[in-house]
Amino acid sequence: MKIEDMILSNVKNMPPSGIRKYFDMINEMKDVISLGVGEPDFVTPWNVSEAGIYSLEKGHTHYSSNAGFMELRHEISKYLKRKYSLSYNPADQIIVTVGGSEGIDIALRALAGPGDEVIVPEPSFVAYKGCTAFTGATSKVINLRAEDEFKLTAELLEEAITPKTKVVIIPFPNNPTGAIMTREELIPIVEVLKDKDVIVLSDEIYSELSYGGEHVSIASFPEMKDKTIVINGFSKAFAMTGWRLGYACGHPVLIEAMKKIHQYAIMCAPTTAQYAAIEALRNCDKDVQEMVKEYNRRRRVMVEGFRKMGLDCFEPLGAFYVFPSIKSTGLSSDEFCERLLMEESVLVVPGNAFGDCGDGFIRACYASSYENIVEAIKRIGRFVKDLKE
Repeated sequence: MKIEDMILSNVKNMPPSGIRKYFDMINEMKDVISLGVGEPDFVTPWNVSEAGIYSLEKGHTHYSSNAGFMELRHEISKYLKRKYSLSYNPADQIIVTVGGSEGIDIALRALAGPGDEVIVPEPSFVAYKGCTAFTGATSKVINLRAEDEFKLTAELLEEAITPKTKVVIIPFPNNPTGAIMTREELIPIVEVLKDKDVIVLSDEIYSELSYGGEHVSIASFPEMKDKTIVINGFSKAFAMTGWRLGYACGHPVLIEAMKKIHQYAIMCAPTTAQYAAIEALRNCDKDVQEMVKEYNRRRRVMVEGFRKMGLDCFEPLGAFYVFPSIKSTGLSSDEFCERLLMEESVLVVPGNAFGDCGDGFIRACYASSYENIVEAIKRIGRFVKDLKE
């Protein structure tokens, strides 16, 4: 028996994340400035950590209900209503998950299977295609365009939908591009989808990190509410990546199906993290605002820096990434990133790690210190200048 023959083909044929090799490389290097990891450099607010510690001291170390503590679901419901005018019943329309990633996974497993298509706009989060493949469904990629600032257009969406389409992923604010969708830009998308028998998976994990106005959820359109699953969580806005806590909201039938997979595979999200998240939602608005203010400062420095060195860089208005074009250098994304790392000890991520249409771009994350960003931009500028001479 060949052990490799026992692995399912849809798992075997899925390549590993294109990001990982760069992180493996920097483990062997010194003095590298990393603009690669999509993780806040802030620590979790102390009152949030303290709430988690207190729950341990009180012996609150047992399972929660499968869907998560009702107290937390009530706070999520109030938060979404207050922030984004979204109304969800905590009893049957919210499930607490192990990060937003689990929410994406169980939503796709509940909805898609062999013969189905999941529309994935790219460049986007690498997990969408992986999770789709593991269901046996097929990813139908929409190549977003730089001239549209990597926003999804009704024209591209209409062309991609077929009778096999089961799910459409709406990944905004976007990783890796930083693109957002305004209410006006969502209206034609809603017009395309409102009468289609498809479910929208709206990944809004970066909803708090918007710099050009308030985030708008596609679920806020009445005609889309019942056919949209909203994915969100605590990792990015509250600097709680290691706590592994997210949530999904949607129609009770959809949430019940997801909960069924969740209860067999996971049981419940970490209870210590749930107690901490209750505190985050109740008392951390100011902390989030301060982090967003600092991200915005870094964002402006990075965009201006890339433009000054002669690289095209549209203004990202969400998340904490910029996505400049490096086509003028004549290098591919992989060549640029590998040489930059070896010659200037700066780590950025090749755009094609997020989809083939990302080749010719790089992702640089500004969830790093201001000082690191200033130094990194100086090194990248020197690298680009040497390439052009």
